[in-house]
Amino acid sequence: MKMISFVVRGKKLRMARKPIPKLRPGWALVRVRLAGICNTDVEILRGYHAFRGTPGHEFVGEVAEVAGVSHAAKKRWVGKRVAGEINVSCAAYGFRPVCEFCKRGLKTQCARRTVLGIVAHDGAFAEYLTLPVENLHFVPSGVSDEKAVFIEPLAAACQILDQLDIREFRKAAVLGDGKLAQLIAMVLKAAGLRIVLYGKHASKLALARRAGIATKQVRGDAGDLARVKENYRLVVEATGSPTGLALAQRMTEPRGTLLLKSTFHGAAPVETWPIVVKEITVVGSRCGPFAKAIALLRSGKVDPTPLISRTFELRDARKAIAHAQKRGVMKVLLRNC
Repeated sequence: MKMISFVVRGKKLRMARKPIPKLRPGWALVRVRLAGICNTDVEILRGYHAFRGTPGHEFVGEVAEVAGVSHAAKKRWVGKRVAGEINVSCAAYGFRPVCEFCKRGLKTQCARRTVLGIVAHDGAFAEYLTLPVENLHFVPSGVSDEKAVFIEPLAAACQILDQLDIREFRKAAVLGDGKLAQLIAMVLKAAGLRIVLYGKHASKLALARRAGIATKQVRGDAGDLARVKENYRLVVEATGSPTGLALAQRMTEPRGTLLLKSTFHGAAPVETWPIVVKEITVVGSRCGPFAKAIALLRSGKVDPTPLISRTFELRDARKAIAHAQKRGVMKVLLRNC
């Protein structure tokens, strides 16, 4: 049997009919229900990671099959709604010995990892995808597909809670008004911090205010360095733009913490003297804890659904990713009917 899949070829997204993937022992075949388009997917089309294959790493799906497990384990998984962690470690491929990072419990940093829809592993812009069972998380019945499709980026926002002792901070600035920036602001607000979100799009800032988050509008250019006077002990840079880094450095107070969330294709000019002179702690931050994200959705403390701009059918993925790049558009979803 073959399935519909979209693949990156020559920096364009093209429809292809591919065989439904075969399973390794301990892996699951997941029928995608909803997939989210992320800025990383757009960067992939611009050459990020030189990826060739099926992009897409934000999804909620239903387990169709599991290979190489007991009858009881298969019964536990098949037919259940799931979200999935995107980093596949060397142990899941049967490599022995496992790498030093996996031995230390750092599977997301595995030296031989693949990453769903990003590095050497076909992703969610397809009818089906595969992941190790150990990567899957059950979606509670009270969490809709439209909320569950945000679990992966929401987990990335929750990573901040694992990296920092959030009790050390009373307030924070989040730079950027895109999807990830808004999720970060929601998570930090739910953790008890006073948040100010800085962005350049009035419509996106209005979305944040509806979620109870204070906002300030900036222009998103070099002039912001002179215009923005506020300083914060904690600054999260999530603009997705090289220019955001300079502003984030200026806004971080001496011996403060600057946490970096942006990923984009290409180089960013960086002046290191503010980091040295102000003795700033710089923290890189990527994927995060799914359990925390699911708990926030289940409790209702975070509701990401107002961020959804439009939902397309999977067959219209090319139109969807073009729409996702339009000014003012937030989360665009693909539905596999």
